Amino acid sequence: MSVRTEAPRTTRRARPASHRPSPPAPAGEDFAPAPSPDGRRVAFLSDRAGTPGVWVAEVGGGAPVALPVGDEPVLALSWSPDGQWLACVVAPGGAPRTELWVLRPDGTRRHQVAGFGRRSAALAGWLPDGALMAVTETDEHGQALLVDAGTGHRRVLAQGDLLTLLDVTPDAGVALLRRGPRNARWLELLDVATGVRRRLLPDTGRGSTDQGWFGPDGTSVLARTDAYSELAALVRVDLTRPEQPPTRLAGRPDAELEHVTPSADGQRGALLWNTYGGRSELSLLDFDSGVQRAVTAPGEVLGDAVFAADGGLLCLTAQGPVQPREVWLVDPSTGAPRPLRSDAAPRTDDAGVAPQLVDLRARDGLPLSGWLYRPAGPGPWPTAISLHGGPEAQERPGYNPLFQALVAQGVAVFAPNVRGSSGFGRTFVAADNLAGRYGAIADVAACADFLVDAGIARPGQLGCLGRSYGGYLVLAVLVNFPGLFAAGVAECGISDFRTFYAGTEPWIAAAAVSKYGDPHRDADLLRDLSPLTHIDRLDVPVLLIHGANDTNVPAGESAQVAEALAARGVPHGHLVLDGEGHDFLTRANAEAARTATTAWLTRHLAATATVVG
Repeated sequence: MSVRTEAPRTTRRARPASHRPSPPAPAGEDFAPAPSPDGRRVAFLSDRAGTPGVWVAEVGGGAPVALPVGDEPVLALSWSPDGQWLACVVAPGGAPRTELWVLRPDGTRRHQVAGFGRRSAALAGWLPDGALMAVTETDEHGQALLVDAGTGHRRVLAQGDLLTLLDVTPDAGVALLRRGPRNARWLELLDVATGVRRRLLPDTGRGSTDQGWFGPDGTSVLARTDAYSELAALVRVDLTRPEQPPTRLAGRPDAELEHVTPSADGQRGALLWNTYGGRSELSLLDFDSGVQRAVTAPGEVLGDAVFAADGGLLCLTAQGPVQPREVWLVDPSTGAPRPLRSDAAPRTDDAGVAPQLVDLRARDGLPLSGWLYRPAGPGPWPTAISLHGGPEAQERPGYNPLFQALVAQGVAVFAPNVRGSSGFGRTFVAADNLAGRYGAIADVAACADFLVDAGIARPGQLGCLGRSYGGYLVLAVLVNFPGLFAAGVAECGISDFRTFYAGTEPWIAAAAVSKYGDPHRDADLLRDLSPLTHIDRLDVPVLLIHGANDTNVPAGESAQVAEALAARGVPHGHLVLDGEGHDFLTRANAEAARTATTAWLTRHLAATATVVG
């Protein structure tokens, strides 16, 4: 076993395990910052009132003020370049279908501008004049729009399958579109006047290009892509010389480029790097000179980076195992980070343990890794394997109160990145496509064997839990490896690919074909990979949790498993959360799911709280 024991970078330190109390419910998190154009104020999302809503704080200090944005959870936020509008992406009922609303920064003139009916709206950004927004609406097809924030006037630029609008030139003459399914996306240039499209980068037959924007003069496009390298990098395409290959601007052999945020003037970018295992690093890149400068990361995992329109302030979100998400500010001239709420009272919800990064091998020899959270005292312990969603996502050392709650009850948690996870290169993320999914299921079994052999897990007291794709993996491993686990918790997971494809949103189904398989062409494969097909093999207690309004993985996916287990008399629980979609966005419902999961696993893994002192 290889164990990395680097100390967390957060200023909040884990308490010694021997003195660790059971952590309380999190006090709320701040995230998704949106600075005003002059950098004097920052709007951000916070769930401190129970549901993610919009708050505004002065950069110089003072208590944040909540804006009246309604009762529905807000998912994303952006401040217009002229300072006149805030745009909010809202999820009614927590469902995957989203609406776009705008309001003045003082909370007045709130009105909806996109996402009407069955359409889901996403904001790409603002044109320089500040009134026009670049928007994508999706139902059966994608639609690229320009929407006026004040009047709601809409101009359709393009329509098509699996289409997302990424950027528009200042004169709205050319649009940059993203097309294609998961792990196989490409960029297209659209001449708005003629409707003519052309592919930006040549088809290499591998990889995906999922982020891009126009350079400051509109004669170039910068893009994040792994079409030319195993790990995603930043390239620039000269639109005046389309025959020339793209120029590589930034790339690393030891880290994947996770996200790039350009400044409004297009002169620099904030680069978020995903190092091995999932820790973040931050750098600032001057696009013209190519000079890149590292910036101290204020947490283990960073995200939500955005520049103020004048370029004098960079905002981002930082978190860690004992550090809830917080908004941080970076001065681009010095690289010095500071918290937005430097005058706030110290957070008290920092009890917990820092995980260790562990390397292991799959049954076919493929290198795997994961994060191990150990309870106090000597092992072995009752152990839960936690499986992340996606699968194109990654288990990272971020804030997870469920893990800390389990550890406080004497349950070790191992959170692996099985094949199909992001952050490890294009080959690894595609390794579970189609029939490769059998390998991902076997990876979970390999993790279980490893934990027992290493003296971490106590035989007979091994469980598994996961949400979304992780919920699917829980069910899949329980039916494919009966007897290996003593209990499971499957949260909003697919149980039958046939019913999933029939019930999910049409754009989700279309994008999933490259990952899971075509529901018609690959029907036999999908039937065999569906846990419901082999549900007669499942004979251990399973807790099923689902949001009532989920239209990503419909709630019926859990209901049909509960019905099948009830018919056979298999112990199970079925928790349906009202007012929630695929992600549990309200703090009350998230806590209900967390409490139910902790109780289920501690009960069925025969764990006791006495071992933690």
